[in-house]
Amino acid sequence: MLEAIHSELELQKNYLQGESIETIYFGGGTPSVLASTEVNKIIDHITQLHTVIGNAEITLEANPDDIDREKINGLRQTPVNRFSIGIQSFFDEDLAWMNRVHRAQEAEDSVKRAQDAGFENITIDLIYGYPLLTDSKWKHNLDTAFALGIPHISAYSMTVEPQTALAAFISKKKQSPMNEQQSAEQFAMMLDAIRLNGFEQYEISNFCKPGHYSRHNSNYWKGVTYLGIGPSAHSFNGDTRQWNIANNAKYLEHLSNNHIPAETETLTEADRLNEYIMTSLRTMWGLDLGKLDNIAKGSSSILMKTAEEYIAQEKVLLSENTLTLTAKGKLYADAIAAEMFFQA
Repeated sequence: MLEAIHSELELQKNYLQGESIETIYFGGGTPSVLASTEVNKIIDHITQLHTVIGNAEITLEANPDDIDREKINGLRQTPVNRFSIGIQSFFDEDLAWMNRVHRAQEAEDSVKRAQDAGFENITIDLIYGYPLLTDSKWKHNLDTAFALGIPHISAYSMTVEPQTALAAFISKKKQSPMNEQQSAEQFAMMLDAIRLNGFEQYEISNFCKPGHYSRHNSNYWKGVTYLGIGPSAHSFNGDTRQWNIANNAKYLEHLSNNHIPAETETLTEADRLNEYIMTSLRTMWGLDLGKLDNIAKGSSSILMKTAEEYIAQEKVLLSENTLTLTAKGKLYADAIAAEMFFQA
């Protein structure tokens, strides 16, 4: 697979049309299984093909059970400067319910191990809004996370994906469905906790100490172009969106024949408008009406007809030609964005 990754890097080298690289993100699956020499080799190959800025943010996703001392010390010998650790919960029973391999103590230890090795830029993922999670347990998860002294937290409401074991259990009434009211209340608890701990919400599900935004995610939400390498990876260059084959064997077969293993979609004007609406409205920077008009002249006037209803409901705020969600509006972020979408 690593050989295929390097082959795809070569085949896709012109996708970003010479733009400088500000962030590199090792994600999807468990990239922490890579040896430090393999991480270095991939980064070296990227720098040979692209201009990577000197202070690029280089993130590696890891599961807590992957982060032992040998692994973390090896990664100190690479340009990786940010860790994203998939903790989800600090309760063993909840982790078992989620089919996670690690346990609560491993979760805390993994963060401390990374900190002891000299990594300061660390983010963790937490999950809320699922049946086992009482408000008191959620408070414990939040208190534990903030006590670790990390600068960034991502928190996501549990969603039920179709054709999964959880969806099957719910349909057979072996498992309670997700409770939207519980999810909304725990989201509100999160907002209170981040303010008390000096964090700010810069995107619906992302929270950080001032100046510790994820540059990678922020660029995505701001519509910056990106290239994804590997099975199931997605890419966007402003005009097209492409997604790689998910099947490993087919992915490898395409690359062995020197074919880019991806399907490509040319974005319509409506696609580009809707992409910007969905991503920008979720952030603290909001939706710049001027950028909307740069995509399609006059589109901001059309969108404002819908936005005015939400402004009246105090769910959206208009200031300096920018629309942002209020605290009330953040509870309905996806629904509000969908109402603003343009039809193809």
